Amino acid sequence: MNTLLALRSNPPETRFARSGNVSIAYQVAGNGPVDMVLVPGFVSHLELNWQHPTAAAFLGQLASFSRLIMFDKRGTGLSDRSVGLPGLRQRMDDVRAVMDAVGSARAVLLGISEGGSMAALFAATYPQRVSALILYGAIAKGSWAPDYPWGGKADGFEPWYDMWRREWGGPVSIEVWAPSLAQDDRFRQWWARYLREASSPGAVINLFRMNAAIDSRSALAAVTVPTLVVHRAGDRAICVEQGRYLAAHIAGASYVELEGDDHVWYVGDVDSLVREIQKFVMGGRTETPAPEAEAGLSPREMEVAALLAQRLSTAEIAERLFISHHTVSKHLEHIYMKLNASRRSEARRILLAGSRAPFAAPFW
Repeated sequence: MNTLLALRSNPPETRFARSGNVSIAYQVAGNGPVDMVLVPGFVSHLELNWQHPTAAAFLGQLASFSRLIMFDKRGTGLSDRSVGLPGLRQRMDDVRAVMDAVGSARAVLLGISEGGSMAALFAATYPQRVSALILYGAIAKGSWAPDYPWGGKADGFEPWYDMWRREWGGPVSIEVWAPSLAQDDRFRQWWARYLREASSPGAVINLFRMNAAIDSRSALAAVTVPTLVVHRAGDRAICVEQGRYLAAHIAGASYVELEGDDHVWYVGDVDSLVREIQKFVMGGRTETPAPEAEAGLSPREMEVAALLAQRLSTAEIAERLFISHHTVSKHLEHIYMKLNASRRSEARRILLAGSRAPFAAPFW
């Protein structure tokens, strides 16, 4: 069965890890060769994620090539709500607690929005437990400073807090977080429900007070793991300059700027975001087609060919790449033609004959 259909019909079980005196809700989906921890931003709700088609599709695609480990940060979703105002280092330890609970010794961290600060600090503090770092729509600092002019100023936060006190329960700030769907009535209703169940007005204001105090800039220079920074060019919640700052201050970081105005990770051009993540995570882990074959294959055909070389069936390739059996069959036809192969076994032999596989990934 297709990974997404299976997960939507039977979502992962929610369990709880202890981080000090706080219970942290988490889920695990997929059984890929790489552990990936999704560190959420703003507010989240593990179980409601699976009820939104594009959020579920995003998670399902990640789970198709990884063991995806998800959690709700303390104070949000299904995790303990009454947690006071902990600092970033204390909140960062929730990542360690969840990894320990699921037996993950080392993982890729995917930090979303302010979750990127947690992920970067964790990578700098525990490099032995992080194989790679991915930051999407992330920040290095939560408020303005003379040398960081993109954060909000203290007097600019209060109007937001007042609005949330009055309007929480409706589709608050949707024009900022998900402008491409701001006029979609069904999404507005879903967004309002998601916010209501993910946090209360008082709790979300406390979260933003904590986020305003974030300053992870000193940790960036200590990040030594391979890093990918992805940001949407028109992001209305976290301006693109903040993503560029992260990439410029993490040694060797790769930077990808996507089109779009949405900040929410499961809204807008989700496929491009997943594609960049998968390319970064899996780039060195599969048997790679021969260099002479690469020039003639499209990027998608390259993905299909790499899985063909691993003896995956058509059904398994379809599930791994989140495409239909028919589409896989068409790609295989093109691959056979371009390799001048008459059947699957011959194509696999050609691919492996000149390949660099198997070879070690640079960060696992």
